[in-house]
Amino acid sequence: MNAVAVVASIVVGLAFLVAGGSKLAAGPSWPAQAAALGAPSLVIPAVPWVELVIGAALVLQVGRPAAALGAIVLLVVFSGLIVLRLSQGRRPPCACFGAWSATPIGASHLLRNGALLVLAVAALA
Repeated sequence: MNAVAVVASIVVGLAFLVAGGSKLAAGPSWPAQAAALGAPSLVIPAVPWVELVIGAALVLQVGRPAAALGAIVLLVVFSGLIVLRLSQGRRPPCACFGAWSATPIGASHLLRNGALLVLAVAALA
């Protein structure tokens, strides 16, 4: 087992566990933030649970390649949504980590997602 891939997958997995858990802990405020960011209403209820499943799989090293691929897809979609809103001149609160991330979206969110993307790609190895 590649040690770099294992460590990378655990770091990404922990980020996804925190993200999913904090969204659920935020109660009704998180879905409102996600809607303001432009997330489709049909997927909003599922996002925290998907993040928790992906995060747990990465931390526990269960189906790591598939979980890492799922993390990559989510991070690309989330980043694309942030880029879209910024290009429209909109800076709604980031709904990334529930109540912990009420700051308006910006370049720092893209940098964080970029770092997590690099780690998720490393987790594929």
